[in-house]
Amino acid sequence: MRVISRLNVGGPAIQAITLTARMTRLGYDTLLVHGQEGEREGSMGGLADQLGVRPRLVPSLRRAVGFRDLHALLGVLRVMHRFRPDLVHTHASKGGTIGRLAGLMLGSLGPRVMVHTFHGHVLEGYFTPRRAWLYMTVERRLAARTTRIVAVSDEVRDDLVRLRIAPPSRISVVPLGFDLSRFQESPPVRRSIGNAWRAAHGLEEDVPLVLLVARFVPIKRVDRFLRVANLIAKESTAVFAILGDGELRGEMLRCDEARALGRRLHWIGFEENVAPAMFASDVVMLTSDNEGTPVSLIEAHAAGVPAVATDVGGVRAVVRDGETGFVRRADDEVGLSSAVVQLLREPEVADRFGKNGSAHVAQTFSLDRLLGDLDGLYRDLLAASTRAKAA
Repeated sequence: MRVISRLNVGGPAIQAITLTARMTRLGYDTLLVHGQEGEREGSMGGLADQLGVRPRLVPSLRRAVGFRDLHALLGVLRVMHRFRPDLVHTHASKGGTIGRLAGLMLGSLGPRVMVHTFHGHVLEGYFTPRRAWLYMTVERRLAARTTRIVAVSDEVRDDLVRLRIAPPSRISVVPLGFDLSRFQESPPVRRSIGNAWRAAHGLEEDVPLVLLVARFVPIKRVDRFLRVANLIAKESTAVFAILGDGELRGEMLRCDEARALGRRLHWIGFEENVAPAMFASDVVMLTSDNEGTPVSLIEAHAAGVPAVATDVGGVRAVVRDGETGFVRRADDEVGLSSAVVQLLREPEVADRFGKNGSAHVAQTFSLDRLLGDLDGLYRDLLAASTRAKAA
């Protein structure tokens, strides 16, 4: 049984849906349980339909913390009691808390193995110190009762060890994996698809385009992107597009930096298939304060596009500085803008970085590799559980 708080647009939902669909081929009977997306978060329900996944909705399971969480716990508990999974794999913070608590409450009727994946974490940079301390305390206690913790990158694992969530011996690093086939088009096909996307959004074919794919939430720092975009605009003819939506959209639309860019800034909203936007772009940026393994950068490289990103979380697992793009300190907005301008002025460098990035992510973040890694982990943990019970 796989548990995630919501199927909002983003890497964790893509991962949960795809794993549910594909692991049936390896002999697993998997039920995906999820909660309700919030306003302006978008939904990956279309991907579930496309892959033939029929997830179970627990409406009270939502992102916000509150009294509704008790109903969510009871809802997940009922589903788990009926399904009786041997293994429960939870994803992200809220899904991990509710799913693992339900497994523990079932006692001997519960799963033999519990796995939790940190796709990043919200333990730093999201909340007040008091709330962050509370969440860390909960995570430490749950981790002690979890069979194995999975981190999506070495950087996330190191953070979990530093924050004393779990010791290194109980953490497995399993990089993300995706079906990247929709990005694997020939350069002429990429240009054709990209130009069609530009035309649909009122963009000229020959103008340089810098793209940000992000939810409009504080940690993604869309405000930083807008400030950097203004610096880039002084040095180039580039235009800018933001793919995403969220709680801060209205504030960002009205801010001085957005107004200064005027018609050079395009607000796209959510698009479930980001490949056309990637094909249309010359550089993809990420300006976050924290990340696990940024899916937008994996997709950018898969599309053959170089990236410029802040040096946070697992960014360096995707972007190889000076080989597939540039990584700069989060507070170095001049450095971020200069890196983008360099790629726009030196197309031969951008082309080389794009090719390097495409080869890198194809090797590192393939879906087949992920399926093999998790299949091996699951079978090892289940076999160890059987041996422990026999002893």
